[in-house]
Amino acid sequence: GSVGVFEQRRRMTKRDLIEQIVELFPAYSRRDAEVIVNAVFDSMTEALCNGERIEIRGFGSFVVKDRRAREGRNPKTGEVVAVAAKRIPFFKVGKELKQRVDQEVEAAAIHERAISDITRDASSA
Repeated sequence: GSVGVFEQRRRMTKRDLIEQIVELFPAYSRRDAEVIVNAVFDSMTEALCNGERIEIRGFGSFVVKDRRAREGRNPKTGEVVAVAAKRIPFFKVGKELKQRVDQEVEAAAIHERAISDITRDASSA
């Protein structure tokens, strides 16, 4: 059978972002692109460490959420353990990105069904 839409996924790495910048903007060297990508991530990290909210219109927002101290359990032993309070970064997807991703998934599913139908029809002929 055909490989499912969700099985075809791969991950995008920082190296992939750098390569894409080099492809889209050939005037920049790979080193320039790397400096730019690192500067963006460093700026975002610093803002989050300072408790700032990052809003990228059409994409989403990053915030830091405070998690209170609580009691948890060791899953192996069942022993009650203290879990310290902590701050964690959180991403909230924007409406436009959510809609665009959903449309892409929908289009891929339609494509997958069409391939499946063609394959089935060809094998029954």
